[in-house]
Amino acid sequence: MAARKASVARKTKETDIAVSVNLDGTGAYKVSTGVGFLDHMLETFSRHSLIDLEVRATGDIHIDFHHLTEDTGIVIGEAVAKAAGDRAGILRYGDALIPMDEALTRVALDVSNRPYLIWKVGFSKPKLGDMDTELFKEWFQAFAQNAGITLHVENLYGENNHHIVETCYKGLARALRHALSIDARSPQAVPSTKGTL
Repeated sequence: MAARKASVARKTKETDIAVSVNLDGTGAYKVSTGVGFLDHMLETFSRHSLIDLEVRATGDIHIDFHHLTEDTGIVIGEAVAKAAGDRAGILRYGDALIPMDEALTRVALDVSNRPYLIWKVGFSKPKLGDMDTELFKEWFQAFAQNAGITLHVENLYGENNHHIVETCYKGLARALRHALSIDARSPQAVPSTKGTL
């Protein structure tokens, strides 16, 4: 099987981002965005998906974290889509139910090349550290759109905002880890009656 690796770079007047992924990695990561909490979530995503992830990102965080957060989701999504290629042999679907102390989140996804996000996650505070909690939806939207994934994220319950958002990233990671795995029974076929995704 060909290596499922990709590198993508994107530079605008607002951000400068370079990402490399290996879908068949070990969860090794090297992440630097200048936003500590975002780094933590991307490292968590890498570790639990077993996708090797390198992210070097700079941006206009002196304004706020919006552009950097969204654009990081865009470029990581593009890299995952590029590495997945024609998606032949993948299991395609994945889901996870992730607890973290008092919080529980359900994630289900389809690596269908039909991007869509359902986001049923609420936060009790406007910020988590220095990061606006509304930006997490922006990251997941950007990632799903550019990775070509139908993605449903639902926090079933929880009180601690850190726990809630961390279960979202871990749920995405675990579901994607399964969906992008190669199907031992059908390692060459595209998992669709259409013959393409």
